[in-house]
Amino acid sequence: MQSKKSGSKPGQRVIKKYPNRRLYDTETSTYITLTDIKKLVMQSAPFVVLDAKSGDDLTRSILLQVILEEEAGGAPMFTEQVLASIIRFYGQTMQSYMGPYLEKNIQAMTEVQAQLADKSEGLTPEMWSRFMTLQSPMLKGLMGNYVEQSKNVFLQMQDQMQKNTEQVLGAFGLKRP
Repeated sequence: MQSKKSGSKPGQRVIKKYPNRRLYDTETSTYITLTDIKKLVMQSAPFVVLDAKSGDDLTRSILLQVILEEEAGGAPMFTEQVLASIIRFYGQTMQSYMGPYLEKNIQAMTEVQAQLADKSEGLTPEMWSRFMTLQSPMLKGLMGNYVEQSKNVFLQMQDQMQKNTEQVLGAFGLKRP
């Protein structure tokens, strides 16, 4: 769990977590569940989860619980291999790069999804089926943009790693061949 002290920001909903594991929404003055937290996330509602006693920020911990509940719910997003790979990044030199890399890729995929949703308004199921079977240039363009963004993020990460390696080697008086 995260032990960082944090207050709420203006306009941010405050959820208090009590020792009995219950979550209390201070805006609605009601107890809520992880399902309610998921709804807040889906609505892009700004919120923070604070420990009722200490004031520690528990938001990340609660979001991880929501993910765990979703993963256990029948249609998991992550395979065991992906989860094992994520765990392996902890404590490694790549750990500091992995979070931003994943975040940028998820953002790029979200943008592709939003563009697809905008372009698909008013489509009937038959039109959508035909659209998908033709593999329209628009879809190829959107996916190409995603792949290009992903490649650029990876290249930036690789470049940063190379610079860090050169700094470390330089600190020991070594140069790369």
